[in-house]
Amino acid sequence: MQAVLNAALPIFALILVGFLCGRFGVFTREATDNINRFAIYLALPALIFTTMARITPAEIGQVGFSAAFGLGIAATFTLAYGLGRRRGGSVADASIEGLDAGYSNVGFMGIPLCLLVFGPEGLPAAVIATLFTACVLFLTAIVMVEFDLRRGVDRRSTVKRVLLSLLRNPLFLAPIAGLAVGLTGLAVPLPLDTAAKLLGGAASPCALICIGLFLAQESGVAGDRRLIWLLVGLKLVVHPAVTALLVFYVFPVPPLWARAAVLLSALPIGSGPFTLAKLYGLQAGVTSGAILVSHLVSVVTVSALVAWLG
Repeated sequence: MQAVLNAALPIFALILVGFLCGRFGVFTREATDNINRFAIYLALPALIFTTMARITPAEIGQVGFSAAFGLGIAATFTLAYGLGRRRGGSVADASIEGLDAGYSNVGFMGIPLCLLVFGPEGLPAAVIATLFTACVLFLTAIVMVEFDLRRGVDRRSTVKRVLLSLLRNPLFLAPIAGLAVGLTGLAVPLPLDTAAKLLGGAASPCALICIGLFLAQESGVAGDRRLIWLLVGLKLVVHPAVTALLVFYVFPVPPLWARAAVLLSALPIGSGPFTLAKLYGLQAGVTSGAILVSHLVSVVTVSALVAWLG
C-alpha cells in the first residue's frame, strides 16, 4: 500500500488535476494543444536525451528486455488486428485497433511512473519502451494504414511520406542523439546539460496534466462499447500478461528491467492512436472511448501492479 501511495497516487492525482482543469474550462483546447506540443517537442525530448546520454553499455545490451517488450507489443497488436479483420474490418481499421491494444502510455505516464517506482535506474527501460511504442509500433501502424488507404498510389511517395514523418519525430531523434553522445564518450557542456535538465524536469508534470486535459476535452465513451471493452481488456490484461511470460520465463532479463517491462506494458492507452485515428478518420470514437476507459480502469490495475512490483 505504501508503494501505491508513494508512486501511483501522485501520478493519478496529476491526471485528475488536468481532468478537472479541462472539465471546468481552466484551459481551452488550444491551450491544451500548446502544453502538449511543449511536452512532445521540448520537455520529453530533453529528458530522454539526458537519460540516453548517460546510458551504459550494459543497459544498451539489454537484449532480453527489448525482445520481450517488443514481442509483447507485436503479439497484442497481431491479436487485435486479427480480431478486427475477422469481424470484416478493413486493414486500416484493424491496424488502428491493433495500435489501441499495443500502445502503452509510456512517454507521458511510463517515464514519471518508472522514476517514482524504480528511481533513476528505471529510466533507461522507460526510454527504450518509448522508442518501441512511439516509433516502431506507431510507424508500423502508419505504414499499414497508408498502404491500405493509398492503394493504386505510387508506393515510393508513400514510403517517403512515412520516413519523413519519422525523421520529424522528436521522440525518435532525442534518444538517437543522446545515444550517440553516450557511445562516443563526449561530455555534454555544463550549461547545455543544466538547461536540458531544467527543461526535462517539466516533462513529467506537463505530460500528466495533458493526459487529464485530453480525457476531459477530447475523449468520451462513443462507438461500439463491446469493441471498446475488448480493446481495454487486450491492453490492460493480455499485453502485460504476455510481457510477463516473456520476461520471467523466456528471456534472461534482470529483475528491475523485468518488473519495469511488465509495468510499462500494463499502462493504459496513450493519445497516439487517437491522433492517428482522427487524422485518417478511422475508429476515432472507439479509440477515444478506449483511452478514457483504460485510464479509469488502470487506476486499479496499475496501482495493484505497483504494489506488487514496487
